[in-house]
Amino acid sequence: MMSSPAITTVIKMMDSLPEQAQEQVAEHLREYLEELQDDIRWDRLFQKTQPQLAAAARRARQEIAAGKASPMNYDQL
Repeated sequence: MMSSPAITTVIKMMDSLPEQAQEQVAEHLREYLEELQDDIRWDRLFQKTQPQLAAAARRARQEIAAGKASPMNYDQL
């Protein structure tokens, strides 16, 4: 796999740092990439459930319009 110019630049920048600083940067990058991967997973899951959420909202609107729904009583939760 070939690196993009951006990755090549970051690697060159990291190479110029002392080893301890390289480790710190690498750790920050690992944490950031893990968060980014989590965000991507959540986005994919949300996209997959979007049709079901829209259908549930339509049903709720229909039930409200038909008088089948009542206001939520938060004290009973």
